[in-house]
Amino acid sequence: MIPEGLSTTNITVTAKPSKTYGLNISKDFIAGKKDTIEAVKQAVYLMLNTERYDWLIFSWNYGIELKDLFGKPINYVKSELKRRIKEALTQDYRISDVSDFSFEKTGRNTLSVTFTVTCDYGAFESGVSVNV
Repeated sequence: MIPEGLSTTNITVTAKPSKTYGLNISKDFIAGKKDTIEAVKQAVYLMLNTERYDWLIFSWNYGIELKDLFGKPINYVKSELKRRIKEALTQDYRISDVSDFSFEKTGRNTLSVTFTVTCDYGAFESGVSVNV
């Protein structure tokens, strides 16, 4: 309930900035800044490569649980990966959906997953490989 005498006509809502430091993953250094969809792509990469609950610096909502999938049946791993990836990535307020999952066994013990991430700035494909 809004108290009497207060007006809500002058309220403006501004989005949080998405600008962050730019990581050059292949060369192991930080260079420049990234914004909009490039910042979201980087956030997805970092979330999918951070084991959840292992690092005190991160909230328990950050990262993904992958360690316990090792040695489990492949059909179980596929269904759990789909759920866990969606859960991990939708913690970011900029990401609205994760869909179009595709699985491929790329090695003796490796399962590669590709999917589409829909965010405030558009959609892009991403993926992760998991030892099973």
